[in-house]
Amino acid sequence: MLRIALLSPKGPLYRHRGGIFRKSLRYAPLTLPTLAALIPEEIEHELSLFDEGIEDIPEDLDVDLIGITVITGTAKRSYELARHFRDRGIAVVMGGPHITLVPDDAAPHADAIVVGYSEDTWPELLRDFVAGRMQERYTQAPDLSLANRPRARRDLIPGGKHVKTAVFEATRGCNHRCDFCVVPFAWGRKPYQKPVDEVIDEIRSTGAKRAIFIDLNLIADRAYAAELFTALIPLRIQWGGLATSLLARDEELLDLCARSGCMALLVGFESISPAALKDVSKSFNSPELYAEWIRRFHDHGIALNGTFVFGLDSDSPDVFEETAQFVIDNRIDLPRFAILTPFPGTGLHERLDKEDRILTKDWELYDGQHVVFQPAKMSVAELEQGNMRTWRQVYSYSSIARRMRSTPIAKALYLGANLGYRFYGRRLDRFYTCDWQLVQPETTPLRTQKIL
Repeated sequence: MLRIALLSPKGPLYRHRGGIFRKSLRYAPLTLPTLAALIPEEIEHELSLFDEGIEDIPEDLDVDLIGITVITGTAKRSYELARHFRDRGIAVVMGGPHITLVPDDAAPHADAIVVGYSEDTWPELLRDFVAGRMQERYTQAPDLSLANRPRARRDLIPGGKHVKTAVFEATRGCNHRCDFCVVPFAWGRKPYQKPVDEVIDEIRSTGAKRAIFIDLNLIADRAYAAELFTALIPLRIQWGGLATSLLARDEELLDLCARSGCMALLVGFESISPAALKDVSKSFNSPELYAEWIRRFHDHGIALNGTFVFGLDSDSPDVFEETAQFVIDNRIDLPRFAILTPFPGTGLHERLDKEDRILTKDWELYDGQHVVFQPAKMSVAELEQGNMRTWRQVYSYSSIARRMRSTPIAKALYLGANLGYRFYGRRLDRFYTCDWQLVQPETTPLRTQKIL
């Protein structure tokens, strides 16, 4: 009997500490339930899953093999856990975005690593482990297919711990190459797609009336998106997901998206400056058209989780007030702000490293709310404090009330989401503070003033 534990360590934001509304402020991740579904049927096993975003990971696990999924912000925590369990004689396997981006960084911390997607490599690794021949590295072949794969083990997702558990995946990848995004550098620009009928069958099997698509860009392939939206219409569900601003330029697809039940989309506007967008290869965004695009989404009954990034090379200290005012004036339903983060393995990290502007490679600070590089036109303190100030301004009660006048969604839902973000945005210093170890001030940039 093979005893397996699958772990999802978390960085500062999602680490188990009660959370907002006593729930994790995110949807239920599918990574561990998907890995559970991929365990070969012929391997007799006992399985336990631990998501540190909602619960603590027991230090006394008595298993044969531990699998850890790793993003850059959780790499340090993952390495610590791996060392602890390996010291106890337990084999540790690591996979995920960080491992795929910088496998050589992770390899010394694990008995084996999985590079790329795991649909084929995870079952192969398990068979090798049982046979006593586990290799040190497994790499997914480029001809991956998402068709006819086992469905994620939803029965293993604990109830009442997340704001949304009806989570689905139709596609993977993105056809764009934004310099700060890990996706094109980790997995390439080829979108992978599940057959639409399989996606619809899975949604029907859950009986969900509201759903979240975790796809990074649902409209990467227009023909596929149109087929999916058309197939969703008879289900009469409400759903949210992620798409690029290009959807606003395609009236036919936008109309189909709305008729399929879409009620909210996360759209990466990133910046209100064309020069800044050009700096990171996202010039297909057109700030002069943002106001019109936002109106089009709202006219179709779609609320926006609009995201913006601070610290681009063209950004000066006035970017914070200008962006906050733009968000308020244009009534973006649920804005979100992040500090530019040069994740290892990306084009942005490579460029800043060559320019000697990377200030720290403490991966735990690569969380989107710490400054880990030298900005071009402001200081580290100005960037961190400006970001916090923007969160506070945009989530003031007056801003929430003003933006609510144009929201196309139910006022109760709007208020719940905005008050949740207000709670979070005014406590960045709490939610982005690591509490399992001390941060060394001589090697990491820290906030110099608490202003919230």
